[in-house]
Amino acid sequence: MKNSIKSLVAICMMAWLMPVAALAQQALWGGSKIVSPEIHDDNTVTFRLQAPKAVKVQVTGDFLSEGVADLVENKEGVWEYKTPQPLAPELYSYTFLVDGLKMNDPNNVYMIRDVVTVTNVFIIGGERADLYKVNKVPHGTVAKVWYDSPSLGLSRRLTVYTPAGYETSGKRYPVFYLLHGMGGDENAWSELGRATQILDNLIAQGKAEPMIVVMTNGNAALEATPGESSLGWEAQPTFQLPKTMEGSFEAHFPEVVKFIDKHYRTKAGKKFRAIAGLSMGGFHSMHISKQYPDMFNYVGLFSAAILPGRDAKSPVYEDLEGKLAVQFAKRPALYWIGIGKTDFLYKANEEYRKLLDAKGYPYEYFENEDGHIWRNWRIYLSEFVPRLFK
Repeated sequence: MKNSIKSLVAICMMAWLMPVAALAQQALWGGSKIVSPEIHDDNTVTFRLQAPKAVKVQVTGDFLSEGVADLVENKEGVWEYKTPQPLAPELYSYTFLVDGLKMNDPNNVYMIRDVVTVTNVFIIGGERADLYKVNKVPHGTVAKVWYDSPSLGLSRRLTVYTPAGYETSGKRYPVFYLLHGMGGDENAWSELGRATQILDNLIAQGKAEPMIVVMTNGNAALEATPGESSLGWEAQPTFQLPKTMEGSFEAHFPEVVKFIDKHYRTKAGKKFRAIAGLSMGGFHSMHISKQYPDMFNYVGLFSAAILPGRDAKSPVYEDLEGKLAVQFAKRPALYWIGIGKTDFLYKANEEYRKLLDAKGYPYEYFENEDGHIWRNWRIYLSEFVPRLFK
């Protein structure tokens, strides 16, 4: 009797485990045979989605000048779209629209989040885009590091890149502080900006000096990127955050520099420090560098916001021209401004350059096509980094 009961239990357990095992095997070994996106030898790209009950399927992405393209359904219920022309080398993002509902490509596991938008990504290699790829070169280390900020009353997180060989070289390195834009966080440059790949590749090519890169969180009210702090998953990404462009982040920045100099083998001092950022990060870089004119020798403004809002009353923003006069009297090695022709901040940057020109302050200017997009900011980073610490 006991043996019969044991046999019955064993059979029940097997019956319960079989579908679980089947699911596990499906996750491990299953998956669709559909290839999407398929990058052809001539750099045209085919997108595919199996949706036999759909009425209309479209693809939208930054590779489309018209913004959206229609897919065509075949007999198997697979919808397809092939780009009519080869795509230029670049990192591209895209999503599908199925009967008006946006969805990611289930056949492409590679995705990135930009504030509240999650998109699939792919790279067309060649030219500058090869800097964005993981190539067979020595690789640096990327760490998520927490530091205490007494002025903000928070423990906060940084992303820190150390160059290949840092752990064993015993050398000291210059430091580049790289800041994100509004809605971004300390993950933005390493994920969206491909900063670690750009640094690895430029250093390996001998075009950039080995350096430590510190990617901060410019949202002074937050500990870390949404979902990765003590707030948990209840904290949703948003542009509407307090303490972003009202002086708190700029005022506390010496705490970041002090922490890095204490915990890493840095070459301390202005001569060995650089700061740059995109949009809000460019705004922060401009105001931090003039607020602390003995701290940074290299400054980069990528599509930078320039002036604070009307309600920003921080002492950090007072006496702009007086602080610029002190900063440029100390002769920074490089003051670099980059912006696209269709960027909504183009006019503000033009006015700022007029101010610099009127005062005779030296700077380098880089202008290209397109607007306020990551494609441009990756370009600016790859242009700026080789100029540092020479």
